[in-house]
Amino acid sequence: MKKTMTRLADGRELIYYDLRDDVVRDDTDRRPLDPVSTASEIRHDRLLGDSVAVASHRQGRTYHPPADACPLCPSRDGHGTEIPAADYDVAVFENRFPSLAGDTGRCEVVCFTPDHDASFAALTEEQAALVLEAWTDRTAELSQLPGVQQVFCFENRGAEVGVTLGHPHGQIYAYPFTTPRTERMLDQVAAHRAATGGRNLFDDVLADERADGRRVVLDTGHWTAFVPYAAHWPYEVHLYPKRRVPDLLALGEDARTEFPQVYLEVLRRFDRIFGPGEPPTPYISAWHQAPLYAADRGEFALHLELFTVRRTSGKLKFLAGSESGMNVFINDVPPEAAAERLREVASE
Repeated sequence: MKKTMTRLADGRELIYYDLRDDVVRDDTDRRPLDPVSTASEIRHDRLLGDSVAVASHRQGRTYHPPADACPLCPSRDGHGTEIPAADYDVAVFENRFPSLAGDTGRCEVVCFTPDHDASFAALTEEQAALVLEAWTDRTAELSQLPGVQQVFCFENRGAEVGVTLGHPHGQIYAYPFTTPRTERMLDQVAAHRAATGGRNLFDDVLADERADGRRVVLDTGHWTAFVPYAAHWPYEVHLYPKRRVPDLLALGEDARTEFPQVYLEVLRRFDRIFGPGEPPTPYISAWHQAPLYAADRGEFALHLELFTVRRTSGKLKFLAGSESGMNVFINDVPPEAAAERLREVASE
């Protein structure tokens, strides 16, 4: 992997990750961009104990542009984009419309491929491995920024989950606090440790799912993918390395090598859940990494959660009163049935 760092016309950072070492990245961003102006603010909810990012400047962000005006495609004559080069492998840049900025953190965009009509599932294993290297490198770099407490790599795919740019891409958030979801997991880990005389909750969950087997989707040399016992979403898969590590930086070489094959297989199965002729499955893919300064971060287990809001052909799972109002999910698809379907659509 070759890493090249440069700047966009408004001063934002742009990083190229290339498969070849002989690639030269000296293209200049010639767009007449105004300096980025952000108004991000973190507000604490006294009743719930969580935080809300208020970012009014995001109202003007790019919204469903036509393909020929995509800001994530490589630049071409007459159309400059966020990527000045005429081609790229993986590119990462500071978001022009960030939810978090300055003292409130940082937001980055990760472009997986220059092909506007592709998807992560269409990448080769070599390309997917490069994305993993980019995620890992950005986690390392963002972890060094003052005030950052947690790094979150994720992908939103499909208009059904709110994606406003169709180009295959993900994002990375560097939060100035530990997220509520992670805080709850750490609380559960501590309670389980106290109740079992020191056992690790993540280890026990993984062992129990593998022993039960009904919800296991894939079980390879270094990874296990399963539908959790209490899945919130119609089709939801959790992907764990078999050796517990707190973050992407600590992921072992064997697991790192095997990841592209496993993850691409899971993504391709997601696109086959609802049968031939169906549109691509919308999903959210989220890496859970340990907070940087948690006292018990070694007890946390790196894992990826992948889920779709589509519950059956042509129908979506909406967050209605119970989910949105009280955070009590109601799942229409039994987790065992979801796992069985994901095993049925395995690649031949």
